[in-house]
Amino acid sequence: MLPHAYEQPAAILFVCGGALSCFAGYRLFRVVLGLYGFILGAMFASSMMGTTNTVGMLAAAIIGGVAGAAILVFAYFIGVALVGAGFGALVAHIGWPHAGTGDPPAMVVIALAIAGAVAAMFLQRYVIIVSTAFAGAWTIIVGGLAIAGGRGAAHAASSADVWILYPMAPAPGQRWVPLAWIALGLIGTAVQLGITGTKRG
Repeated sequence: MLPHAYEQPAAILFVCGGALSCFAGYRLFRVVLGLYGFILGAMFASSMMGTTNTVGMLAAAIIGGVAGAAILVFAYFIGVALVGAGFGALVAHIGWPHAGTGDPPAMVVIALAIAGAVAAMFLQRYVIIVSTAFAGAWTIIVGGLAIAGGRGAAHAASSADVWILYPMAPAPGQRWVPLAWIALGLIGTAVQLGITGTKRG
């Protein structure tokens, strides 16, 4: 969570980082891992600080971000497995409403996360391309909504609001978001498969 004055810069970071991930995630996978590690680490660390302690929140965000980036960049194979596990968990959350009601059972999420991690190790190129394209697409949408003047999205881009983690359960009044996310993710996947995903740097 960041102070209000930093919501727009955070939104711009989301759009730029999301575009990098969506359209060149495989070629620049270590950069993307570092970027998402920084974002996740900053969000986790700053959420432990009081909302009135601006300096403490910024310091925690920077320290947590650097730690998160370092963990994912230096643990490359763990990062690949985590990408696959995260994609498996996402599949569980998206697919479960068609098979049952409510949230998926923990065992289903765990099983699909493990399957995703194993698949990521065997099919690294394709798993990385698809997951970075869709993760980047979602990050672009959240940041774009914030820049366009969505106060809720601006706050979400700089905090840990629940809806930003669930593309199929968008913010109220924005039911077009899942379709835009899928379309942009598919475009990013096609661009990476055809142009930018030929090598990884």
